[in-house]
Amino acid sequence: MGLGDKIENMKDDVVGKAKEATGKATDNERLEAEGRGDQAKSDVKQAGENVKDAFKH
Repeated sequence: MGLGDKIENMKDDVVGKAKEATGKATDNERLEAEGRGDQAKSDVKQAGENVKDAFKH
């Protein structure tokens, strides 16, 4: 996994957490759900990168 991919995944996770927190604070369920979705997408991408790394070694 390249450094750029790691940074992109971390950014997606942080943005997702911020959206979720903002949604909770403002009682905006759509924004909260979107934040959770962003975090899940980041987790899936991270898992895929981990699998690729495992086959490289």
